[in-house]
Amino acid sequence: MSEEEVNDYIASGRIVLPQGVKKLKMEGHGGIVTAFLVVDFDEIRAGQKSANPMLSMFSGQHDVSVEASAAGNGGQGRVQVREVVIDGINVPRMALEYFVSKYITPKYPNVGIDSQFQLPNKIDLATVGYHKLTVTQK
Repeated sequence: MSEEEVNDYIASGRIVLPQGVKKLKMEGHGGIVTAFLVVDFDEIRAGQKSANPMLSMFSGQHDVSVEASAAGNGGQGRVQVREVVIDGINVPRMALEYFVSKYITPKYPNVGIDSQFQLPNKIDLATVGYHKLTVTQK
């Protein structure tokens, strides 16, 4: 599948984006996926407030990019987040880990900084290439 086909599928509305994610576009480069998102952090946090100053960057609506290693083999997918940037500012790993553990993983138990999951639709192998995704089904 070409990168354009993947992004067209995402934009078609046939998949439900997680709460707070308003827009998503993907790019692939040799085992690395970069996601460009518009995220409403207040919606993700669902009104929960925190006195922790590390979480102040996770409020309002922002442009976010997430770079991750991604692959699938033997019917199992693996995504390892390498970097998150909000409005051009790198998010410190400690702040990211805290936010994910407090607001993301409780809603989506199989999602974290490093995630493993069953690949859908009998996909056995998934390889991210240069602006393409190659999948093999069994």
